[in-house]
Amino acid sequence: MTTSGETPPQAKKTHLSHPKYRPDIDGLRAIAVLSVVAFHAFPASIQGGFVGVDIFFVISGFLISSIIFGSLEKNSFSFKEFYIRRVNRIFPALTLVLVATWVFGWFSLYADEYMQVGKHVAGGAAFLSNFVLLGEVGYFDNSAETKPLLHLWSLGIEEQFYLAWPLMVWAAWKLRINGLILILLVGGVSFALNISDIQVDPVATFYSPQTRFWELLVGSLLAYLVMFKPSVFRGLRESNASVACNFVSIAGMILIIGAFALTTKNDQFPGWWAVLPTVGTALVIAAGPGAWLNKKLLSTRALVWIGLISFPLYLWHWPTLTFARIINSGVPTIEVRTAAIAVSIGLAWLTYRALEIPLRNTLSTARAPALLVSMVVVGATGYMTYSHEGISNRAVVTDALAVNDQFVATTGWKYARNETCLNRYKFEDASTLPWWFCSTNRDAPPSIVILGNSYANHLYPGIIHAVPDAVTLSIGTCDPGDSINSEVLGNPCSLDRPKRQNEFIDDVIKKSNSVKTVIISGLSWVRDDDYINAFISRISSMDKMGIKVVVFVPHLMLGYNPRACFARPFKTPDQSCEVSAEERQRLLGSFARFKTLVSEKVGSVMFFDQNDTFCSDGSCSLVIDDLPAFRDEYFHYSEYASDQVGKRFVDWAEKNGVKLM
Repeated sequence: MTTSGETPPQAKKTHLSHPKYRPDIDGLRAIAVLSVVAFHAFPASIQGGFVGVDIFFVISGFLISSIIFGSLEKNSFSFKEFYIRRVNRIFPALTLVLVATWVFGWFSLYADEYMQVGKHVAGGAAFLSNFVLLGEVGYFDNSAETKPLLHLWSLGIEEQFYLAWPLMVWAAWKLRINGLILILLVGGVSFALNISDIQVDPVATFYSPQTRFWELLVGSLLAYLVMFKPSVFRGLRESNASVACNFVSIAGMILIIGAFALTTKNDQFPGWWAVLPTVGTALVIAAGPGAWLNKKLLSTRALVWIGLISFPLYLWHWPTLTFARIINSGVPTIEVRTAAIAVSIGLAWLTYRALEIPLRNTLSTARAPALLVSMVVVGATGYMTYSHEGISNRAVVTDALAVNDQFVATTGWKYARNETCLNRYKFEDASTLPWWFCSTNRDAPPSIVILGNSYANHLYPGIIHAVPDAVTLSIGTCDPGDSINSEVLGNPCSLDRPKRQNEFIDDVIKKSNSVKTVIISGLSWVRDDDYINAFISRISSMDKMGIKVVVFVPHLMLGYNPRACFARPFKTPDQSCEVSAEERQRLLGSFARFKTLVSEKVGSVMFFDQNDTFCSDGSCSLVIDDLPAFRDEYFHYSEYASDQVGKRFVDWAEKNGVKLM
């Protein structure tokens, strides 16, 4: 997503060879950035708008490779000059956006939110955002829409390409290795990895450089052919050039439009889908500036102007939209999103005029080190913010300390696992899983076992606080009724992983010979009979061992982010976190069939309605004592709510003869 590329007329000459300026490529940049911005602001308007990033990849690969090949051909290539120019082009705008995001977050974000921003500022400054995001993917991940710097993943891919590719081309040039073979070999391997890995781990394929480099190498291939194999384009220069150029350009644009229209966020991307925008972009560039589409549409003033500010516009638009969403605690209105885009365009123009024009094409050996030091300082500041857990002594946090303490980023939930549990219950798969719940309050055989996914684990603090003398174990990750999951994803509940987990946990329970009660929560109760029968079989085995099985009735949730019920900077609460009696009855009604079938087969099973904690006199409030019942947007209990549910459960257990010790 960088501004790398051609040298505009006003640029000073350097030893590096730059391709002749083509306004139609800036027009392509405009289409790319506008599609991305439209997709982020108004997803329904252009379902495949995210492929604009892939258009940028091809453009970047073409322009950077043109510079490298041209400089090597003239024996004037310099790594020092190459990277000084990259720093001068990229660092000013990026540094400004990182600093602005950090500063605005200081005054507007709670500790868990600001802690995440700090990590992403550090990742963005190091051009490792794609790896940072890949490390966050999974159950403990926050929504993408709440990450103001999420979009820097693509910049990370590009900069990683800029580090690896010049060295590879230079080495091949010195060793007299055919450049075309190098491009086809590296690009072919990257594309093959993309196709194979997308079936196994689509998220890693999306963020990994080795499965994305082929897109930039499509541009590199075009640059190589233009420079060293001009005969390939001879047909575009003959008497029928206008027809051939127009055909190639229109064909490319059809592929790009097809990508916008046919690709959706639910498709496995990049995969084969990425061929549409990448090949389409290459064809449009290959057609040359004389093609009618390139000259009459892509070279128009409006598109060229957007193309010139495309890099800062890309940098500004996502933080602006994300902060609007965070402050709103949900999707902002169309008016707010439109205003956010207008602000982004204004900021992009100012950035272009004040930073990019003065710095982008002038070579300064003094400026680059200063920019590099500035970026290091920004990255260190981001890491400090992350390591200090969002700097909780800021006014925005201390003014609402009690409430803020209950909102915990899912990565910060301290009850997910502990060393005592991990050392005592060594599950072979745990070391390779992105998440694995395993917590116990004592290194001893348990009397209470909590089974299920995160909606079981969020009960753990409440149980150990309510019955501190009991040994409680929260273990597992998947729905306790699952054995085989057909989803092929990089998560611990895909394929036969639930079965292996269930077998391991059941063996722990059997060998412990101490378990009095098993608490089960987080069930997918609206499922087919095979699921229900598998669940019945599992708890029947526990029943035969004399273990009391207590199934928690699913808990109430909200249709919006629970933060919307509390005041925050720049916004008063606009939701109540209340749930009507009718909504509760609908939940109970949907659970009734599951409850009946299980009760008929296992008569001893008991059901505890945890919603009694929040409901009285016909209505339910998911704010308890002015504190949130949920710690995140996925409706996991806050520690305070877990404590309240735990107390109520223990009272219920005593009244109903359920042994906990």
